[in-house]
Amino acid sequence: MGKKILLVDDEPFQLRLMQQVLSQNGFDVVTATSVATAFEILDNEIQDLIISDIEMPEADGFEFRRRLLENNQLKNIPFLFHTAHNKEILIDKGLALKAIDYIDKNTPIVQLVAKVKNILAAVVEQKEKSINELKLVADKLNLKNVPNKSLKLKKFEVDVFHKTFQNHPGGDFIDFIKIDDRYTFIVLGDVMGKKWGAWFFSFTFLSYIRSAIRLCVFDGNLSVAQIMQRINQVIHVDEFLDDIYSTLSLVLIDDEEGLITYSGASDLPLLKFGNATNEITQYKSKGLLLGFFKNGNFNEQLISSESNDKIYLLSDGAIDFEANGVKKTDLGMFAKELKAHLQQNLTFKEITSSIFNNKKYQVDDCSLIQIKRL
Repeated sequence: MGKKILLVDDEPFQLRLMQQVLSQNGFDVVTATSVATAFEILDNEIQDLIISDIEMPEADGFEFRRRLLENNQLKNIPFLFHTAHNKEILIDKGLALKAIDYIDKNTPIVQLVAKVKNILAAVVEQKEKSINELKLVADKLNLKNVPNKSLKLKKFEVDVFHKTFQNHPGGDFIDFIKIDDRYTFIVLGDVMGKKWGAWFFSFTFLSYIRSAIRLCVFDGNLSVAQIMQRINQVIHVDEFLDDIYSTLSLVLIDDEEGLITYSGASDLPLLKFGNATNEITQYKSKGLLLGFFKNGNFNEQLISSESNDKIYLLSDGAIDFEANGVKKTDLGMFAKELKAHLQQNLTFKEITSSIFNNKKYQVDDCSLIQIKRL
């Protein structure tokens, strides 16, 4: 799929000409004859580049750019002015609004296409450089929100699959919190938001979760519902996390009794594959997003298991995919595919390699945890 470009101009002929030229060079081009229409398009789909005329009725290109800068979701889209005017005062005014550059409408077609390609290439290069620098810092600080190896207990084995979206860290976080030889907590959460912003906040959520679990355990409290409520109360009053929310699946493994207790906060259902029945059972939580209300209405469920039973925790990205340019979510399809693989006695690695392959276009970071009863 080519880079997406939004063209904004009140002259239909100019729009058709630009659209044809850029489309022939592999770009995915949409057009708007007004600023209002442009915002309607951006509400439905974020573009990789915006090229806008300056002189337009109702709202001109400068007003368009100012309004974009006020929108946190749109302000970082690379922006070019396309104008028949080359007066320095207009150019300076446009560049002062953080536009990358301007293109004269008299520019030859070949040069116009080359300029657009160079700008998009430079944006990609700069983005990759920034990502690499952030990754380097994260590695040096040993910042990790996903375990890098499986967990082996006496009666259970826990495996983790985690895949970032387009190599961008996201909001998924996972942790194994071993209390003693008997009790271990499994944590899977997903901070609302995208990429680095969600990734940053995931460490704050993890910190609160770890602390709440330890404090409750010290008080002799092993109720996952009550621990979830303690986590929720702390997050709810934290001004730093105002309007930042997260899902959470919290599981307590009793390695002596072979029992699993589960509580969830607006998460996806846990899936249990019964080795004897060859069927998948869903366990749905009632809790609200962490921090949304003071009382999250959390409950807990006891999940028994027999030899070779498997329980799965998953994030939204595991069931999200893109088909024909449209994002879709289908838990039923995922469960059906998972069941088919399990009935073939495939390993966890074989299952994840099959489900999360290049044929399924990933639209978010995705995580899958398997808890296997030995």
